Formats: sequence, C-alpha cells, structure tokens
Amino acid sequence: MIMQDKVLRYLGFAKKAGSLVSGVNTCTYNMNRGKAALVILAEDISENSEKKIMKEIRKSGTEFVKYSTIDDLSHAVGQTDRSVFAITDDQFAKTILNEIMREKDRRRVCE
Repeated sequence: MIMQDKVLRYLGFAKKAGSLVSGVNTCTYNMNRGKAALVILAEDISENSEKKIMKEIRKSGTEFVKYSTIDDLSHAVGQTDRSVFAITDDQFAKTILNEIMREKDRRRVCE
C-alpha cells in the first residue's frame, strides 16, 4: 500500500467522523475557537489563500503541514477545489501527521 493512500484514507475517515473541516474561512473559524488540532495545506495552494491562512495559523499557534495536491485531498474527502483542511480531533490529527511524516521521511531516503 502506498503511504499517500493511507493518509488520504485517514482524511476520509476523519470527514465521516465529523472531525474534518475544509476551506479557508471554516478552518480559520475553527482555529480561532481552539478546535483545530492540525491544519493541512495543499502543496499547490494559491499564494493569496496561503497568506491568509498562514496569518491565522501563526495567530492561533495551530500545528500545520503542507501535503499533497488540491485534487487528491479534495477527492479524498468528497469535495472539490479545497486547499485547506483542519482536523478537529486530536487523535485523528496525531495519526494523520505521523503518517505524513513517515511518508516524507521515506521520500528523503529514496532520493
């Protein structure tokens, strides 16, 4: 199994469990309320969206990671054109972040 498939599957589980929100405004709202445990930004996020969400991430101190593409992330959660996702459950956030880091480590070793 490809690691990315595993991460995307976890995102789908988080969505079904009601522990994932998406979109700049919704993620910002959740960060400001202290409900976002992890923010995931698509690697191909627009410059404007990235500036806007990074300002909120810094302000709230929320952990974040850049990962995958808008198409792959959106498809995994049954949406379209979403570049920002927030995980609101601590356990899902921890699991997803661990898988992303494993994948990035694996990529470094293969290069």
